[in-house]
Formats: sequence, C-alpha cells, structure tokens
Amino acid sequence: MKFSSFVHFAAFGVKTIIFRKKLPILGTVIITDRCNLHCKHCSVNNITAVIHPYAQIKSEMQKLYDMGVRILFFCGGETFMWHSDGKTLRDLVAEAKEMGFLIVNVVTNGTFPIDLPEADLILLSLDGDREKHNEIRGDTYDTIMENISRATADNICFYMAINKINKDKVKDVCLTAKNTKNVRAVSFNFHTPYPDTKELALTKEEKAECCKVIGEMMKAGAPVFNLKSAFKYLINNSFPTPCHQCVVIENGKVSTCGRCIDVPGLCEKCGYFFVAEYTLLFRGNVKIIFEMLKTYLKYI
Repeated sequence: MKFSSFVHFAAFGVKTIIFRKKLPILGTVIITDRCNLHCKHCSVNNITAVIHPYAQIKSEMQKLYDMGVRILFFCGGETFMWHSDGKTLRDLVAEAKEMGFLIVNVVTNGTFPIDLPEADLILLSLDGDREKHNEIRGDTYDTIMENISRATADNICFYMAINKINKDKVKDVCLTAKNTKNVRAVSFNFHTPYPDTKELALTKEEKAECCKVIGEMMKAGAPVFNLKSAFKYLINNSFPTPCHQCVVIENGKVSTCGRCIDVPGLCEKCGYFFVAEYTLLFRGNVKIIFEMLKTYLKYI
C-alpha cells in the first residue's frame, strides 16, 4: 500500500471514530448479475442476467467516488463476463485507478482466464477441496486451478464462503492458498442465510470450530486475510450491523453495507467477516485497529 493511501485511510478512520461519522470508504459496483454458474449457496445470480452498460457503470463509479469511497470492488454475477462498448473488466479497473480510487479489487469465480495485473486483489471463490468445491459450484475446480497457474500476477486471494457442505475443508483451503503460485492470501465468510439457502447456515458451535481451525492455520503461517480479534463477534453475531462505511450500488440503487440489507432479519444473521471487522474498527476497537494495520499492510 502506498504511504499516501495509508495516510488517507488513517485520517478517515480517526475522524470516523472520534466524530461517529457514517460516511462510506468502501464501495461495490455490481456490474452484472449474469453468471455462468449456479452455486448452491448463491441467491443473487441471474436474477436479471443484465450486463449493465459502460456509461452507467462509469457514472456509478463517479458517484461512489464523490461520496468519499476510495476502496472499490467490482462484483457480479461473474465479473469477467462483463463487456460493453468495446470495454472489458480490465478497462474498468484501469479507469477506476485513473479516477482516483486508492484500492481496486475484483470478485470472480475463477472460471475465466485471469489477466488482470492492475487490480490490487482478485477475490477468487474457492469453496473447499476438489470434491466439496465441485459439489457446491459444479465441475470447476480443475479449471480454476489451471487459470490460477496461468494468471499474469500474484494478486489472487481465495474467497471461501463456509457453509454446512464445506465446513470441514477450511484447513484444505488455507493450505492450498499457502502452497499455490499467484495466490497471496485467503479470506473467509460464513454463509449468510438468504431465505432460499437457510439450510446451509452454520450453528454457533460450527462457527466456533471453524474459527478455531482458522486460528490454528494462522499460527502455522497460513496467509489468512482476516482478523482473529473479530472471531468471537462473528461466532455470536454480536457485531453491530449494518456497516455504514460500506455501500453497494446496483443499477443506480445505493444500499448501505450490501444488497442483503433489504431482506428482513438477515442483518442479524450476517456472516461477512469484513462487516464485523469494519464495524468494530470504526467503533474504535483497539485490538481490531492494530490487527487490521498489520494485516492490510501485509497483503495489499
């Protein structure tokens, strides 16, 4: 991370904590909900299957920037399926950098060739070993690992959503992240139970066991891009929601924290690690502050 970026984020954090501000710093643009997969845990793919046009996406990027957002995510659907007016995902990342966003990340399922060195991080979904991943996402594991091996930069971070199916494969994903070329880290979430996937949600005891394994893997040197200090809050769903420092824009609509905010009762069951981490950070949790500094400077 550039020193100037660090200074900007530090100043934002101090002002937010002291003055209890609710301004956003992290924003996500949903560039399409079209996806080539139909994963068992996903409730938001192919609802419209629309590829949002370039002019609209650029306008939404500018809107987030004007709101103060400086960490930008491009999300889908599957982001590598996006194209409009001769532009591709790579063009969007480059334009976001030119616009002034300090960190630009992309979320993908990894089934398309990965040629995106301009992104700070590529959050790539890997949901277990070959057997469990394929059970959730279809026969894609080998394609994904081949694409990773051919990636043009080492900016990939595995992104695992832990649920009833793959809860025993946390260690496998940690080891794969540690031993795979072009993979910088692994980031975890617990399954957030939309009404149509609530049977995949973990119990409190299962969350605790997963966090125990993640902690052990961190101690063993696995490159985990999460904060151990937040685990107890995630296990008990005792962190404040929603996260006012995060926003999502989709087809012109801005939502605080995420699209799931519109689903009654879902915030109280949130499984997103970053939501716990950010809400605790901006409430002034000292352990979270120091651990985030150490982690973010290491992996971004």
